[in-house]
Amino acid sequence: MPLYRDEAVVLRTAKLGEADRIITMLTRSHGKIRAVAKGVRKVRSRFGGRLEPFMRVDVLVAQGRTLDSVSQAESVAAYAAPISADYDAYVAAGVIVETVERIVTTEHERVDAQYRLLIGALHALASHAHEPAAIADSYVMRALALAGWSPRLDACVVCGRPAGDPAYLSVAAGGVMCQADRTRDAHRVETATLNRLRALLHGDWATLDAAPLDAATRRLVEEWSEYYLERPIRSLRLLDS
Repeated sequence: MPLYRDEAVVLRTAKLGEADRIITMLTRSHGKIRAVAKGVRKVRSRFGGRLEPFMRVDVLVAQGRTLDSVSQAESVAAYAAPISADYDAYVAAGVIVETVERIVTTEHERVDAQYRLLIGALHALASHAHEPAAIADSYVMRALALAGWSPRLDACVVCGRPAGDPAYLSVAAGGVMCQADRTRDAHRVETATLNRLRALLHGDWATLDAAPLDAATRRLVEEWSEYYLERPIRSLRLLDS
């Protein structure tokens, strides 16, 4: 049975039989994979807590006909403990892993940029670098941009001229519109909201750390992700609770 070694982040787990679990991971070199961890639910499992969600691990995996199998797992970064100890960080991490699973749908397809963005976001949550909600919203917008769904915020998507003030944003059209070209679905967006949306998209933490995200910006993140993923990210709404 062929073996391969890779670095991975555990996205989620599912029970299998009495003692096993199916581990869904995003890996550095093999993309998204699902692999069985045999005996992981036993008290004296050789894996310990290394295959829990949000853990960054080095894994040795045996290829199988239908599912791969985890042979070894060593911790690279134990993000799970500090994230799970903070409710807001835990909810934000849930948004992040749900988003990457929606975006990366094909297994065993390398997605370098998505992997780097994922570990950067989880590291920021685990180290309490910024507000968890801002980390999650920025991750969503940047992950969607990597997938090809980046909003145009610098100029009107129709005529290419600066959108001006007031500006209008159409999710379906892909960005901002000027007053002359706006469509019925485009709604007015304040300059401050557009600036915060740009900051989320570019990881401008000087701007994002200056003040909590407003409801209008949060709503645009939800609308943008729901439209392009064709269904809502359910855990995003928990950030507002």
